[in-house]
This record gives sequence, C-alpha cells and structure tokens, in this order.
Amino acid sequence: MNGERVLPPLHRWTEGGSTSRIGGHRVFVRQDGPPHGPPVTLVHGFPTSSHDWAAVVPVLVAAGLRVTTLDLLGFGESDKPRRHRYSVLDQASLVEEVWRRCGIGDTAVVAHDYGVSVAQELLARDPARVTRTAWLNGGLYPDLHRPVPIQRLLHGRLGPLLAPFTSERRFGATLRTVLGRPLHDEDLRDLWLAASRAGGHRLAPRLLRYIDERRVHHDRWVSALEGFTGPTLFVWGPADPISGAHVLARIRVRMPDARIVELTGPPAVGHYPQLEDPEAVAAALAGFLAP
Repeated sequence: MNGERVLPPLHRWTEGGSTSRIGGHRVFVRQDGPPHGPPVTLVHGFPTSSHDWAAVVPVLVAAGLRVTTLDLLGFGESDKPRRHRYSVLDQASLVEEVWRRCGIGDTAVVAHDYGVSVAQELLARDPARVTRTAWLNGGLYPDLHRPVPIQRLLHGRLGPLLAPFTSERRFGATLRTVLGRPLHDEDLRDLWLAASRAGGHRLAPRLLRYIDERRVHHDRWVSALEGFTGPTLFVWGPADPISGAHVLARIRVRMPDARIVELTGPPAVGHYPQLEDPEAVAAALAGFLAP
C-alpha cells in the first residue's frame, strides 16, 4: 500500500451525479456548488473518469464556484458502446450539449490528459464562450506527446487483441510508471473500476485514436491554445514521462504571459497532478478561478 487515500470511494462520487440520455447514450454528469456561482467545467483524461477531480471539487465549491463534471462517452459511468467510432470532436459536442441542458453559457474550462484535446476543440469552436482556461498534464503539442509502451501497443494493429487481457494489476503497474508520487491502493482500484466498468478497458484501441486526431487537427488546436486571449493557467507535474517538463519548456517560450504552477515537490509530481498533489492543485485552481 502506497501513499494516502485522496479520493472518496467511487460509489460515493457517482451517487452525487445522474445520467442523461444524449445522442442515444447515457452520460454521467455532476453539478456541485451554488447554482449561481461562476461556472467551471472539468474535463478528465484517458483512461479514467470524472472521479479524478473528486479531491479538488470541494475546494472549488467552497470558493463559490459552480462545478460541472462529466464522464465522456466510453469512460466511467457513461455508456461504453463497443462499436462506436470515438472522436474528440464528438466528445466536444457532448460537452456542449451538457452545457445546453445545464443552462451553462460562458464557463471556465479545466482539462487534463485526453481532456486537453477536447478543451482545445471547444476553444477552437467558440473562444468567446470560454472565460479562462487551466491545463494539467496533457498532449497540447502532438510532437511532444510520449505515449507509454502499452499505449503504443494498444494503439497499434494488435490493440484489439491485447485490450481484453488488460487486468487490474497491469492497469495499476502502468499507471505507477507515469506517477511522480505513489497513490493509495484503494484509489488505484477505484480508477480501475471506473475504467473497466461495462468492459471499458476493451475500448482502449478505439479511444486511443485521439493520438491520430491530435496530428490531424494540430494547426487548429495549437492555434486555439496559443491564440486564446483570456487568462490561462498551467498546473503541471514535471516528472511526467508522457507530457512533463519537456512540454513546459515549450509553453514558457510560446505562451510567456501564461501563469504556471510547476509541482516540483519534492518529490516532483507526475502525470496526475490532481491525484498526486490535490491540495496544491485545488489551491492553484481556486485562486485562479474564484471571483
């Protein structure tokens, strides 16, 4: 057993939300905080779920923010259709529909990992709707993205054959390779339960097509990121082998006016800042987002 538990049990998190039918699929959505507080939308990464944010949300709520979280299609408590063609563009449309149904107009957006591509697409579509952006470790620049070996395998031709053999043990072992700080065994187990629910781990080859989409939409998404004129914050784990210090180096050159919180520790934080150092992440986000 490593680290201290930072997340509430998965079942407690899901009990606080509900599912809506969007585009023929059930989508899990939570709203926390005062109904008329400044809105903020948190977008999770691959291969986990909105539960990633559970240790951060209470601090944002205490700061007076109206927090919307959801499980993207193929993740967590949302539906996981086996033959669906998963697309970042479709996930962005899903977020927009959640906003419509929840009566959300302008909103801040916070994104991590896979979620950064969804947020870049949203920003490219309607930058005036986004009041401010906060980014946690993710592949903002496709040429700097360094997938771990198992992601490369699952993304390749053998992916559909390998995915069914993913186990909780292999999932945990892979996750540990991208962390700078250890997670509690029960937190890792809940991350696995969310990812594998309804056979979700079998979808990895389809979901990993986001790697290709990042290349296809490179110019549009990078332009949206760098051209955004609203307040921008990066809360970053430099020990991340996928999108760590090497990404921050470019951000500092290309976006010199952005605010950066680098979680250097010791020990330095890795790929999951909101799980590895939730207090620092929550404080940084609350200070940036609160009115």
